[in-house]
Amino acid sequence: MTAAFVRIGSCAAGAFLLAAAAGLSMMPAAAQVRQVPETRQEISLSFSGVVKKSAGAVVNVYGARVEKQPRNPFMDDPFFRRFFGDRGFGVPQERVQRSLGSGVVVDASGLVVTNNHVIEGMSEVKVAFADKREVEATILLRDPRTDLAVLKLKNAKDLVPIELADSDKVEIGDIVLAIGNPFGVGQTVTQGIVSALARTQIGVGDAQSFIQTDAAINPGNSGGALVDMQGRVIGINTAIFSRSGGSHGIGFAIPAAMVRVVVESARTGATTVRRPWFGARLQALTPDVADGLGLDRPAGSVVAGVVDKGPAAEGGLRRSDVILAVDGFGVDDPESFGYRFATRPLGGVASLTVLRGGKRVVLPVKLVPAPELRPREPVTLAGRTPLSGITVMNLSPALAEELAIDAGTEGVVVAAIEEGSTAARVGFQKGDIIQALNGERMVNSRDVETALKERKRAWEVTISRGGQSVTSVFPG
Repeated sequence: MTAAFVRIGSCAAGAFLLAAAAGLSMMPAAAQVRQVPETRQEISLSFSGVVKKSAGAVVNVYGARVEKQPRNPFMDDPFFRRFFGDRGFGVPQERVQRSLGSGVVVDASGLVVTNNHVIEGMSEVKVAFADKREVEATILLRDPRTDLAVLKLKNAKDLVPIELADSDKVEIGDIVLAIGNPFGVGQTVTQGIVSALARTQIGVGDAQSFIQTDAAINPGNSGGALVDMQGRVIGINTAIFSRSGGSHGIGFAIPAAMVRVVVESARTGATTVRRPWFGARLQALTPDVADGLGLDRPAGSVVAGVVDKGPAAEGGLRRSDVILAVDGFGVDDPESFGYRFATRPLGGVASLTVLRGGKRVVLPVKLVPAPELRPREPVTLAGRTPLSGITVMNLSPALAEELAIDAGTEGVVVAAIEEGSTAARVGFQKGDIIQALNGERMVNSRDVETALKERKRAWEVTISRGGQSVTSVFPG
């Protein structure tokens, strides 16, 4: 069976880990002596103190959405009405979609962090504490780019939030606990170590630098806490690498530094995350290019394009520059650069270490949000066209940043698609850039609306997806 990265919606500790937790030294294997414990301390080594400090802030998150099924078309047939009567055929049926995951209380006012995929598409959310209390919650902010979401508890009392640690100080080999609600069995604690840092190419979010752990996490753990030995959150558990859907000791958590950015945006009342705008397009550094530049390894991000008057351009970056570090933190690829840059505080300046012409230079880049250069003017399209059911908007740097679209892209973007609509059925996706209809260039959302008012026997639609232009023809 092929292994895959899975988003996770749901013996006593070894001698080495126990000794490390207690600050004891370990002897080489050949010198170890089996002996009876001589003190009470040696008998009672435990992680219970860490659990008591942090587990009360880890909650179960339940999402629900009521869907109405379409009316049965057979009820318009007299034959069926005669023999079967109504029998519910004429009444739209309701189906409840549910989701299950975990969350972490990060503020005494009732803010809870969870994974976006836990509450994605859900309209009702409830949070359950380990002591069986259940509280309704509203969704303050969803951020698909990081797979994080922030909830606000209604009428919650006596909350003890958990502290967010400095995830940049986490080291490989640190002992950690994973707390969550695997498979819906109830709050569960597992123990392990930090197996690796700055993992990218996981396929969850676009600003990636995950903490890898061998602490057992399973479906239902999504949104739960990965905590250190001081009971602080170093990451939010979000995915596993699995052949069966269960834990194989390879789990991934979103670092606390990124969680802090999302939470701070929610605290300000924003419905989207405000992050720094870079204003340049990057690509991975290949081994051949690295060898040609005299680098001993292919680590870094190549500047493939720079937006005029953007922060990167004003900071002095040029096409073909290789970015090696952000504020002293090395970046191996565009994903790790995205993480490092996105976690820098707005209003400051980031120092980028760049390789140019065989020499290293340090360039200052201002940390400012992406500008809204023109109104979005959302338009929802209807009628008998292949685009029926989508909402289009005018693209600007701010919207491009929200949708993780390449810097400098221009056109009309598909910002939303109605589930089950014509556009969804023929394969349009959120983030597609509509460039032309029947050969006519589309400049803004009103152009698309106007063009679709005409009756056509066929529609030739040109879109840009993932940096490539595709033209398809649909019947009118």
